[in-house]
Formats: sequence, C-alpha cells, structure tokens
Amino acid sequence: MRSRTALLAAAALTAAATGTATAVTAPGAAAAGCTVAYTVQTQWDSGFTSGVTVTNTGDPVSGWNLTWTFAGNQRVTQGWNADLAQSGAGVTARNVAHNGTLATGASASFGFNASYSGSNAIPATFKLNGVACNAGPVDPDPPTDPPGPGTRVDNPYAGAKVYVNPEWSARAAAEPGGSRISDRPTGVWLDRTAAIEGVGSAMGLRDHLDAALTQKGAGELVVQLVIYNLPGRDCSALASNGELGATEIDRYKTQYIDPIAAILADQKYAGLRIVTTVEIDSLPNLVTNVTPRPTATPNCDTMKANGNYQKGVGYALNKLGDAPNVYNYVDAGHHGWLGWDDNFGPSAEIFRAAATTEGATLGDVHGFIVNTANYSALKENHFTVDDSVNGVSVRQTKWVDWNRYVDELSYAQAMRAKLVTLGFDSNLGMLIDTSRNGWGGAARPAAPGPRTSADAYVDGGRYDRRIHLGNWCNQSGAGLGERPQAAPAAGIDAYVWMKPPGESDGSSKAIPNDEGKGFDRMCDPTYEGNPRNNNNKSGALADSPLSGQWFSGQFQELMRNAYPAL
Repeated sequence: MRSRTALLAAAALTAAATGTATAVTAPGAAAAGCTVAYTVQTQWDSGFTSGVTVTNTGDPVSGWNLTWTFAGNQRVTQGWNADLAQSGAGVTARNVAHNGTLATGASASFGFNASYSGSNAIPATFKLNGVACNAGPVDPDPPTDPPGPGTRVDNPYAGAKVYVNPEWSARAAAEPGGSRISDRPTGVWLDRTAAIEGVGSAMGLRDHLDAALTQKGAGELVVQLVIYNLPGRDCSALASNGELGATEIDRYKTQYIDPIAAILADQKYAGLRIVTTVEIDSLPNLVTNVTPRPTATPNCDTMKANGNYQKGVGYALNKLGDAPNVYNYVDAGHHGWLGWDDNFGPSAEIFRAAATTEGATLGDVHGFIVNTANYSALKENHFTVDDSVNGVSVRQTKWVDWNRYVDELSYAQAMRAKLVTLGFDSNLGMLIDTSRNGWGGAARPAAPGPRTSADAYVDGGRYDRRIHLGNWCNQSGAGLGERPQAAPAAGIDAYVWMKPPGESDGSSKAIPNDEGKGFDRMCDPTYEGNPRNNNNKSGALADSPLSGQWFSGQFQELMRNAYPAL
C-alpha cells in the first residue's frame, strides 16, 4: 500500500511569505513548531483576498490560534475555515470545529477578505499558540531534510511549480488578450491510445515529460495528466465517447494503461511529481444513470453489468501507482451530480469498490478531483444550504432541488470526510478544477437575492448562472475561476485548471470524425433538454467544434467573465 506521508517541516512552501522553522520549549517539554504560508491571492484598489496555511511541525495540538500583526491599515472583513478577530493591527485566527486537531506535519488552511489603503505589506511574524513560526532553525533535534526527488509527499503541489503545456500555452497566447493566462498550468489529456505517442505533430507523453524536465530546473515540478480512455467511455453522453467499445477491457489494459505506466516508471522522470486524474465522468454514471433511475441509458446499464469501469479504474490505479513519484486522483463528479443523498453515499461506495479491484488498494489513491471540466461555482457566498426564506428552506428551490451542497468547496470537503470513513487515508487530498467556474462579469451578483421567496433569494444571489445544474457543455456566460494554487483550503491539495480553458466540451452539431466522438444534443444551443437537466435548455454556446478541439469563442468568453478578473 502506497499511503500518503506527512509533509516534512522543512519542505519549501509556495507563498509570498514562507520559511521553515522549529521553535521549542525547554528540553524535555513538548516540542512546538510551525510554518506559515501566507499568500495574497487577489488584490484590488481597496481590498484583497489572502490564503493562509499553517503547518504544525511540533507535537500534536488539539486546538490552535495563529496570530500576526499587520504593518499597515489592513482590516479583516470576512473569513472562512477559521474564526478571525482583529484588535488594532493584531489579528487572531482560531480553529473551527473541523480543523482544530493538528498532528505533527498536518496543516490547516483558511482565508479572508480585507480592506486596505496605501501599501499591503505581508505580515513579518506569525505565532502558533504563542510560538514563533518561520523564525529560523532553533530546535536542537530538528526535523529531517526535505524529501528528495521522487520521494512521496503529502501534497505534491506544495512547494512545487506546475507544468505549463507549451501546446496549450501557444494557442492561448495567440488569442487576443490570451497572454494574460498563457503561462498557467493545465492538464495534459491522454484521451486515446494514439495520444501516448502523439497524434500528427502533437506532443506525446514523453515529449511532455521531457519538456517538464526543462521547466523543472532545480526545484520541484508537478505534471498533470488526465487518464481518459475507458471502454464504453462516458456512457451517458455522446460528445465524449471514446475509441474503445464496452467490452475492450483487455485492450485498455495492454495498449493504453501499460504503455503509460512504463513511461512513467522510467527513471529519467523520477524527479517529477506526476499527478494522474483517473477517468473523469465514469464511476458516478454507475449510480445515477442506470436502471431504475429515470436518467438511465442502455450504455450505462451495460457498463454496470460488465464491470469494466471498475476494472479499468482499478487496473489504472494499481499500475500507475507503482511509481513512487505518481499521485493518483480519482474523479468524484461534482456537487450538481452527486450532492443528493441517494447519489452521495452510493458513489463513495463505488469509488471504494473500484479502488480495491484488479490488484489496486486504497493506498493507491492519493486523492480525488471534483468539478473536472465542469462549471459548478467554487463557493456561493450569498446563500447556504441551511438558509430559509419565509419559512421555506433553500433546499426546496428549483435551483438547489434538495441537494445537500450548493458549491464545490463544501461538496469536496464533505466527500473527502465520507471517503475517509470508508477506509481511505486520513490525509486524503482533494483537487478542484476551477478552470471555468468563476462566473464573473456583469452578471455576477454582488448581494443576495430578494427575500420575496426562496427561489428569488437563491436565483438572485447565485454566482453559477447556468440554466440548470445538469448543463455541462460549453456553457454560455462562464468565466475562468480561481487561478491554480496549492493548499487553498482545508483538505484541498490544490485548485487546478485540469480542463484547459478554450478546449471544447463537444460540437454544437454533428461532425464526422475518427475519434469515436458523437453528437450530444446537450451541446446544441437549441436543445430543449432531457431528464438529466430537468428538460431545460442546454445553455451551450453555438458553433462549437469537437470535444478537445480549440474553441476561440469560448476562450474569449472565459476571459471576459473571469473571476477574479484578469
């Protein structure tokens, strides 16, 4: 079993103010120590958003408070994942119920919004329970050295750069205004067997890994790969069907997974941290789109009956996870798919079953990824699932429709907790794809909706402006979301752009092709819907190409509606 290990105290942290240190009490007393990563994530004329990650490098603590002093006139206005109080320039952040226990090497993350004028200097000193952090090594028995290349770490994104795909970067830079984001890291999609070697003039897997070695330099670097070629792929949608038929599990193993695993095991690449996101939009279909559900499809019934989704995922986890520098993250849908009671628990059980199939173990799973290639808002700030209006719960609204979750962050953290109860590692990490869930621009609400009714309250205040949560193809009005960043919130290893912005979800009309991709009416802007989106319009953009191909119109829309704005 390849379980996650605690991040060593001296590992570098990517932040504007970071360092490694250990402070101790007198010999023989409990050792205390901490590191702090403080990042200004977004800044505007009168305010800013910061993220803070505190790592306990000393003995375990069962409750914590982190203090610092602002050098200027910054004032905290709103916080999350910690209780924040400010007196003068001094700030105290105390744990909340779910993150109060910090084992040695464990971290807690929180964030806040604040106002300021003039300069916005980063605080110079932090203390955890009164002990100075980032103060220089003073422990007579210091922690071990940082992990060497190829050593498995708790969070592969911490202290690491992330690979920028030069092919995507060139396409983005060629767009008007695209140079503003063309240096951002995105996922490399291996969506057919030929992609391993490279189709035509396109880069293959080795080409990308060689380019990653060049980008890496002397530091750490993460390469993000999307493993996406299951037999009978994406049984509930036609736009992303694949090359392998429902029964071709042996071909999947020998012609797809085995060659990828062999390349990743090459010692030439042992110094890279390779993140694999395993088979998006697959396992959840075995819960939500099979008989007797009204959303059932014959293809999904077939895949449930033959077990090839579980077999394929299990085989991939087993083979890819053999390399010590590979970190497997399994797709876990999104809150608008699995957030309901009758989907949430059964899906977690399916994930566990797949992770113990074909020789895989729970230790082969480093984490899970949510919202891959989807549009669900990261955090809805204007309403919560516990709100009510005139005695009516927001869960009864047409938008929420009895879901337990209203955004991806709450869903990801809850799914993580559920998976840990099923036996997955307690240090399990989550990724959230924020490539297209910013929902900025003129349509972004600045305040809650009117309290005339629960529906008006939710619809007027929600950031996610889709017609229906079930809409997934090239959504009109969508924008770039949070920029890729490590450890942005409790239990979250990173926000990532796994779906490269500007790559189509599917064609708006039938287009002949040799990739096995069909025409799904959910990509047709004239489509009136089906049971999976409660018979609403698709909300898709017009004139879209095949899935995975460059869609300039969508790219421009994503930049226009980015939040935070570009």
